[in-house]
Amino acid sequence: MPVRNRFAETHEDIIGWRHHIHANPELGFEEHETAAFVAERLTALGVDEVVTGVAQTGVVAVIKGQSDSKGRVIGLRADMDALPILEASGVPYASKNKGVMHACGHDGHTSILLGAAQYLSETRNFDGTVVLMFQPAEEGGGGGREMVDEGVLDRYNVQEVYGLHNMPGYPTGQFAIRPGPLMASADEFYITVTGKGGHAAAPHQSIDPNVTAAHIILGLQSIASRNVDPLHSAVVSVCALHSDVDTHNVIPQQTRMTGTVRALDSDVRDHVEARVKAIAKATAEAYDCVAEVDYRIGYPVTVNDPEHTEFAAAAARAVAGEVDMDTPPIMAAEDFSFMLNARPGAYIFLGNGDGAMVHHPEYVFDDDAIPAGCSWFVELVEQRMPAQ
Repeated sequence: MPVRNRFAETHEDIIGWRHHIHANPELGFEEHETAAFVAERLTALGVDEVVTGVAQTGVVAVIKGQSDSKGRVIGLRADMDALPILEASGVPYASKNKGVMHACGHDGHTSILLGAAQYLSETRNFDGTVVLMFQPAEEGGGGGREMVDEGVLDRYNVQEVYGLHNMPGYPTGQFAIRPGPLMASADEFYITVTGKGGHAAAPHQSIDPNVTAAHIILGLQSIASRNVDPLHSAVVSVCALHSDVDTHNVIPQQTRMTGTVRALDSDVRDHVEARVKAIAKATAEAYDCVAEVDYRIGYPVTVNDPEHTEFAAAAARAVAGEVDMDTPPIMAAEDFSFMLNARPGAYIFLGNGDGAMVHHPEYVFDDDAIPAGCSWFVELVEQRMPAQ
């Protein structure tokens, strides 16, 4: 079955919901108005239960099928938060909150799941229960982890979980997925290098933490090329460097750098962490400095369960025909990984056409992708829990 005809009828309504959310973006754990809008829509759509304040600002809704002979429960997830980006998309419904923008398409994901909720509430053509999870704070806040830790999956007896993410560069409305690692883990590091400050004209009387930091940065770049198996993937990026002075003639006492580590394998992730710490401390010691490393474990690898990847792909084929089953993994991260660590399931990419990549100020979510996304959620529910 292709895109459901019902979504041609409701498309403009769903677009309206998305444009409203887009114009009123909120950062992670601040999605109060967004959550209220989602809860209001869900109530109006006639779902069986709506719970707000989940994981601070999340919303959970329940839709029961026409029967429940096997006690099946499927969880569907969408993220709601925006990014601290000044919008430059030029769309007429652009952000009203200066410096905050839906630059990753979470407004689209939320609206797609609302559209699916409308259809599922109207038809209830399935045997079981659907739990809709509108999650806060995906962009670094770990809202997915918070939902799992609060026991959402346990409370509603969710047995498998699914989600989607729009992806520029893929044809609008097409799907791409792969079993196993799909998106990387994401950790942060903060390295503080302490030397001995002094006058820039007398560097021999100082111990320059900037020079030491430069050598640490170069050393960190050897990890991916010399410490990780070439057949595996790892990224080590130093993204910011600051000293405790801001003038041309003073050698600072301290310099601080921060960056990110990405990997698609937990063993590689652990190895890179160890190398970051060792290189920073040993290099600092070689230059008579001291390095303190604050290494923060972030999102785990997003791993699609092979069997449930096939379920997700089957639903996508029913909607769009061919599905790219061998899309390459990407080094971006996703906190749906916490849900996939807790339950089997799968995460799929939904094509967003040509245009700016996510997290860019000119990014625009393609509204033409909405019917395919809604249809995929519905098809997945009806295939996994067919009506008796």
